[in-house]
Amino acid sequence: MLIPKKNRNEVYKYLFKEGVLYAKKDYNLLKHPEIDVPNLHVIKLMQSFKSKEYVRESFAWMHYYWYLTNDGIEYLRTYLNLPSEIVPATLKKSAKPLGRPTGGPPGGDRPRGPPRFEGDRPRFGDRDGYRGGPPRGAPGDFGDKGGAPPEYQPQFRAPGTRPAFGRGGGGYGGGGGYGGGYGAGSAPQARQE
Repeated sequence: MLIPKKNRNEVYKYLFKEGVLYAKKDYNLLKHPEIDVPNLHVIKLMQSFKSKEYVRESFAWMHYYWYLTNDGIEYLRTYLNLPSEIVPATLKKSAKPLGRPTGGPPGGDRPRGPPRFEGDRPRFGDRDGYRGGPPRGAPGDFGDKGGAPPEYQPQFRAPGTRPAFGRGGGGYGGGGGYGGGYGAGSAPQARQE
């Protein structure tokens, strides 16, 4: 594809300055969001760079992402006639924020709260009544929680159906427990003579 030299230079300058480039996979987009060139030109130039292994490509959520490789940095440096001191933004070291101390005692100059788990302080703070009842005893000792009586036997199948097996339990070719299989009155009957 023939791309005007002005557009090519704009894309190359941006790629070298940032070290990364993205483009939406939309070949009809009139203008790239970051560079004043058609989106198709950006995609085609980066396809060419990818074939020469000047960029590494990834694709996610309908967007291409290209990362400049060392070979690509060298190529763009010679193409754009830049000195070796100028590097892409991805290779520059970020300055450390001055707000955080780098040495000294942990926590810095901030006052620390009271030590945890001392004295009669409850272990979980204000969560003592979380479960709603008195504190539990030994494991397995459930106390009188007021649960279901031991004779309660829940059944999870429609009344009048045969016992189910497997997932949904309809048997061979039968559906789930509620609509498939043999329901009440639909089971094959023995012939009466």
